[in-house]
Amino acid sequence: MWSLSTLDATGKWLIGAGIPLITVVWMRYLSHLVLMSCLVIPKWGLGILRSKSSRFQYLRAVTMLAASFCLFAALRYLPQAQSTAIAFMAPLIMLAIAPWFLGEPKRLSRWIAAGIGFLGVLIVVRPGAGLDPIGVMFAFGAALFLAFQHITTRKLAVDNPMTTLLWGGWVGTALSSVLMFLDLENQIDILSKLSVFEWVVMISLGLTGGIGHLMQIQAYRQAPASLLAPLIYLQITSAAAMGWIIWGDFPDRLTWIGIAVICSSGAGITIFEWQQKKRSQVS
Repeated sequence: MWSLSTLDATGKWLIGAGIPLITVVWMRYLSHLVLMSCLVIPKWGLGILRSKSSRFQYLRAVTMLAASFCLFAALRYLPQAQSTAIAFMAPLIMLAIAPWFLGEPKRLSRWIAAGIGFLGVLIVVRPGAGLDPIGVMFAFGAALFLAFQHITTRKLAVDNPMTTLLWGGWVGTALSSVLMFLDLENQIDILSKLSVFEWVVMISLGLTGGIGHLMQIQAYRQAPASLLAPLIYLQITSAAAMGWIIWGDFPDRLTWIGIAVICSSGAGITIFEWQQKKRSQVS
């Protein structure tokens, strides 16, 4: 979670330094693809690129890219903690719409949890909080795309996680490269004027993103999802810490209450469903 918060903070810093959104997103995916290819392909071989469900791999990669655009755009307008908190509606949205996309049974508990989580978001974006409406809309967009990314990831359980990691990288790089090509002359000018430090920061996007995703994969291999789910919400805390250290942004008391409501609803419904599943297996 700290690694992924560092990724978000780096993107926010680069955009604040005047580097265009498309340039930041392109470098995030390109450096991610290079790093993951160097780590994964020598061990697994080119066969790791074969997917049993390429359609969902493409769909996941596209929603992942759209979420990246929305989240980095939101970070341009909002403090990191608030944009991260709004984006963390994604797991609750996924649970609420899972019956229609994953064929899972409809459960009132999920709708209640989603409603409570949305109440937390309303507390965060309340009138008087001083949040830019454009940033809020981008953060909601990120939450929606992340929810569909989670759903397609569930559909890809048949593939090796490393396959999914590489597909997300190469599809995101290919699509963002097309957008870069459409503005090629301007992008070359921008890249040529970057300082050595800005290049290092740009390349670090793939490093922190890749490490974060690899650690998530390893975590889910070593521990049950029910144990890890509440820990995911620590990313909001690390995002608040990053925002405070770098920009001096620290959420006020009401915002922390809203964040606590979002975290409690997400972690609570995960633990509740895990206990229900455990009881049904015992019986």
